[in-house]
Amino acid sequence: MLERHPKGSQAFIPLSGNPYLVVVAPIGDEPDPNTIRAFYAKGSQGINYHKGVWHHPVLALEEKDQFLIVDRDGEGPNCDEHFFADGTAIVLTLD
Repeated sequence: MLERHPKGSQAFIPLSGNPYLVVVAPIGDEPDPNTIRAFYAKGSQGINYHKGVWHHPVLALEEKDQFLIVDRDGEGPNCDEHFFADGTAIVLTLD
């Protein structure tokens, strides 16, 4: 599953200093499995998803990790979710 926020960006700032994974796909009507990329982020790096960028929710690598999340405040829904069909396999390599 991937999600996007069409009305504003969303930022994640790690608070515990632990590395985590970032999974993204380009802006579009729905994510193309062939364009999904995964990145290894250091615990000293925050990320900010531009509005409309498909992404997986934070993938913490430690059981008890914490992130500061900065999100849009305003009227109307700001989260679209896309669930891939059952049985869909997406193999990612870390960039």
